[in-house]
Amino acid sequence: MSAVKIEPTLPERPGAGGPVARVRRRTVVAWASWDWGSSAFNAVITSFVFGPYLVRGVVGEARPLGLSGDTWLGISNACAGVLIALLASVTGQRADAGGHRRRSLAVWTGLVVIVMLALFSVRNEPSYLWIGLVLMATGAIFIEFAGVSYNAMLPQVSTPATLGRVSGFGWAMGYAGGIFLLLILYVGFIAPDVGWFGVTSEGGLRFRMVAVFSAVWFALFALPVLFAVPEVPAGPKTRRVGLIASYRVLFRDVRALWRADRNSVYFLIASALYRDGLAAVFSFGAILAVSVYGMAQSTVLIFGIVANLVAAAGALVLGRVEDVIGPKRVITLSLVGLIVTATILLFAEGTTMFWIFGLILCLWVGPAQASSRAFLARIAPRGREGQMFGLYATTGRAVSFLAPALFALFSGLFTDRIGIVGIALVLLGGLLALLKVRSPHRIQSPPPS
Repeated sequence: MSAVKIEPTLPERPGAGGPVARVRRRTVVAWASWDWGSSAFNAVITSFVFGPYLVRGVVGEARPLGLSGDTWLGISNACAGVLIALLASVTGQRADAGGHRRRSLAVWTGLVVIVMLALFSVRNEPSYLWIGLVLMATGAIFIEFAGVSYNAMLPQVSTPATLGRVSGFGWAMGYAGGIFLLLILYVGFIAPDVGWFGVTSEGGLRFRMVAVFSAVWFALFALPVLFAVPEVPAGPKTRRVGLIASYRVLFRDVRALWRADRNSVYFLIASALYRDGLAAVFSFGAILAVSVYGMAQSTVLIFGIVANLVAAAGALVLGRVEDVIGPKRVITLSLVGLIVTATILLFAEGTTMFWIFGLILCLWVGPAQASSRAFLARIAPRGREGQMFGLYATTGRAVSFLAPALFALFSGLFTDRIGIVGIALVLLGGLLALLKVRSPHRIQSPPPS
């Protein structure tokens, strides 16, 4: 933990609640513990274990309704993105206004855990594809809503001078958690012929047990933040309204944001594009490793361990650099690195080349994600972080169908390999849009209500 230097207290800042409570190192670690635990869904379920199991172990060579498992997964992710786009910003706004940001985090996290437990029902037969897709899409929705409240807590556990390193530390904890969990799962369930609790491959049992073990992991490591980070005060009564009225408040705030700070709007648009590409790198990378580059399904888990280690190192190191050069430069550098590496992978052959350039790709994902979160925390009005991170999720998910849809389009029309082109195009679009955005200078006070 020595890589992250946390100030003993935060200065007084305007906004809801007046002076900010004392923030200690253990509070930061407790907050980042949620990142550590959430890797159970992001690394295991979405990326390196259950996703590949769904499209290869469940679907295999079958083509349900004439489409591959990869393509169906892209469609499923796109549908989840539409629902998140419609609801995320309102859930964030309501959590801020009602003073129940922590409670919202607990509820959404609990729902993710329930979905992960339900994945135990997905056997390795093509008919189970549909329930698997529904559950994974539902989990993606719930964890995005949980992330809105979690990310909104970042200014509560950092100072303006340490936002970058604290955000980077959180992302690094997430990747490190993924490493440890993947190692445990490999030793306990994937590698042996008969794993823990007598688990075998029959009926896809080893992968179904992976989902159960991961659910327990997430539940345990999500608890510290719920006790260590205090609840935010409720917002003005005028903002505590019903669900339908929440949309009116949202639209009013978006109009006010457009009039007062168009740079923030430009950032939300730019980040929406490239974050969709970042998500696609991990969502489809492991699947392509198996279907295109010939990597064994058990080896994908080992790749995932190393990939998380590389991404964690990138987030941690460049998180410290970001506090010196600013988040925009870190994001720009990362996107350029991603686009160049993805282009090389498009023409690469074999597992060795995928190991080399796949890991280079992961090196840039962590810094881009961490610096984007820190960028928004620097420009979010005090007391409106949940709403801003809700908008962050909404704008991201407003186009979150784009990378999966382009991947599905290119893979469906051509081959799964050509699906990489769709991801690279989305990253390029985000980079070009980011060039118009000015770097943030400080954390803002809230606009008048």
